[in-house]
Amino acid sequence: MKSIIKNIFIASVVGALSLQQLNAQHKLSLQESVTLAEQHNPEIGISKFEIEKSRQQRVVARSLFLPTIAASGQLAHYFQLNPFFGFGESTPTGKIPYGRFGGEDQFVAFVSAVQPLYNPQAFPTTRHAKLKEEESQFSVNAKRIETLSKVKQTYWQILVLEERIKLQRESINRNSRVLQDARSLFIQGKGLRVDTLRAYTAVKNLEPDLLKLNFAIETSKLQLKSLIGIDSLQDIQLTDSLVLPSPSSIPAEEEVYQAAKQNNPNYRVLALREQTSEQQAGIASAARLPVVSAVVQYQLQSQTNNFEYGNGYYPSSSFVGLQVSVPLFTGLSNQAKVKQAKISKEQTALTSKHAYEELHAIVHHVVADSHESLARLKTSADVKETAALSYDIVQYRYKRGISSRLELTDAELELSTAQSNYLEAVYDYLTARIALDSLIGKVE
Repeated sequence: MKSIIKNIFIASVVGALSLQQLNAQHKLSLQESVTLAEQHNPEIGISKFEIEKSRQQRVVARSLFLPTIAASGQLAHYFQLNPFFGFGESTPTGKIPYGRFGGEDQFVAFVSAVQPLYNPQAFPTTRHAKLKEEESQFSVNAKRIETLSKVKQTYWQILVLEERIKLQRESINRNSRVLQDARSLFIQGKGLRVDTLRAYTAVKNLEPDLLKLNFAIETSKLQLKSLIGIDSLQDIQLTDSLVLPSPSSIPAEEEVYQAAKQNNPNYRVLALREQTSEQQAGIASAARLPVVSAVVQYQLQSQTNNFEYGNGYYPSSSFVGLQVSVPLFTGLSNQAKVKQAKISKEQTALTSKHAYEELHAIVHHVVADSHESLARLKTSADVKETAALSYDIVQYRYKRGISSRLELTDAELELSTAQSNYLEAVYDYLTARIALDSLIGKVE
């Protein structure tokens, strides 16, 4: 009985510790989030397997230069031996005589090696595999840039939402104080009931937005945890604060365009795919050429009766020779593969041309967003300071009975709107910077 109680106690303690560990907040900085995403993001991990697959494909391609060695053996029991024709003279009826020789049990084993001397597909296949490996590396880098950009964007989004919650609570507190003042004046007979109702309505209208912001933070945190590869039940707390970096100069569109072509892995892949298409066409054309190989074979054979292989002879034979394989007719498959490769090459060229044309529009959009977000950030910062000063003045005048309650309410609404617009401008500016860095293949 004591042992059972002891086991239950231990299990309870372990469960409590596990629950405490699960509920413990995991503190995350932006840099730590980026590091975790690089290490544990599922999409990055999946794309890395493509690199290993392409490396193995290079091994397969290099095998076209290496010899092929095979060993084979066969045991056979004949109920009737193979006939051999041509023994003696033909019979009067014209039939050719035959005889049966050898043992009922026959054994043959051989080892052969084939070394390609000239294989026109070897070099283009090897270059094709190398290009595929480089393409997979660029694809991994592209997925890395995309994922880390999403991590940074989501992290900033959570910080902005947390700041909006603070502002929303401050707005609720300000309107709650107005409501208290309205109720106090109404009780004293110095205020109107409509002022109390208006203040009450203002407070209640703000509360659903607070709930909406809390739900948005929960959703964003789930997205962030999915991106950095941690348990969705693990609670996280962001340690960085929303600090606006010093605005840097925005490069010209032509500079961004050239940087994107040279550094963005998605556009580097386009150039590689054109080369890959050329090698694919070379592989298809080489399939119509002859293949020359050196052949070496060593063979053992034996015949016996009643499976007495231990009492039989094992004569050997061997040879060295050249083998030439010329594809004369393959059902028109080689011709179709050559045409297919040429079509793929033209298709890749058109795809690249279209992508580079679209890049001009993307660059213009990203650079324009950067300029617009920076200008809006500066304007919203000035408006926020002006709205805060205006609210302080109206509140001072209201306390001394100079301004009306409606003016105070309007000033509070303008302050809340200006603060919200400023946070939105900060987030848009940070997002625009992330998009610009991502386009030029840069992740800090």
